Amino acid sequence: MSDFISVVIPAYNEETRIRSTLERVHSYCTDKFGEFEIIIVDDGSSDETSALVKFLSEHRENVSLISYAQNAGKGYAVRKGVLSSRGDLLLICDADLSTPIEELEKLMPFVDDDYDIAIGSRGLGDSRILERQPWYRERMGKTFNLFVRMLVLRGIKDTQCGFKLFKGDIARALFSKSRINGFSFDVEVLYLARRVGCKINEVPITWINSPFSRVVIMRDPLKMFLDLFKIRANALTGKYN
Repeated sequence: MSDFISVVIPAYNEETRIRSTLERVHSYCTDKFGEFEIIIVDDGSSDETSALVKFLSEHRENVSLISYAQNAGKGYAVRKGVLSSRGDLLLICDADLSTPIEELEKLMPFVDDDYDIAIGSRGLGDSRILERQPWYRERMGKTFNLFVRMLVLRGIKDTQCGFKLFKGDIARALFSKSRINGFSFDVEVLYLARRVGCKINEVPITWINSPFSRVVIMRDPLKMFLDLFKIRANALTGKYN
C-alpha cells in the first residue's frame, strides 16, 4: 500500500488505553503505508489523555494532537480531526480498537476500486462478533437502526460501527457540511454522502465489545433519536446546501 492515509481517533478520558492504541496503529501504518498521519482528537478529557498523547507525539513521527477544554461530543471531535487531515485516504477509528486496526485490509480494496466510502459493519452475515454488547445495548442499537432506516437512511444495517474509510477529499467535503456533534454524526455523514451520489459499501468486520463505552444509557440514546429529526429538518430547510 502506497497511499497517504490519515487515521482520525477521537478520544475522551482514554488515558488507560490510548498509549497501547496509538502504538498498535502506528506500528501497523508504518508497515503498510508509505506515508501516514495519526490525528488524536482529545474531546475535552478531564484525565491525562491530552498530556499523554502530547508526550507520545514528541517521540513518534506522524502523530499529532488536537485538544480543547470543553467536551463537545464525538461528532465534533471527528469533524475537527477530519478537517485537519491531509491524506488521500481517511480512516475514522475508535480509541478502544473494538474493530482491530488490521481490519482496514478488508475495507481498502473497495475504496481503492469502485467505492468512495467503505464502512465496517457488525450487522452482516459474515461479521464476526467476538464479544457481544450487553443485551440491552444490542436491543437499543437495533431499535436505533430501525429508526435510521425509516427516517433518514435506507439500506445500511450498521451506521454506528466506529470504523469507516473514506477517500480523503470526499471525507473533508462531507464533514465541512456536517452539523451533528453527538453520536449520530455517522448517520448524518452517510446521509450527506448519499445526497451527493457517493458510493458506499458496507463490509463485514471483526468486532470486540469494549466494556468501557462512552455512551450514557440514560441520556445519549434519546439525543441520538432526536438528532435524526434534526438531520431531516436540516435537509428540508436547505442547511446542507
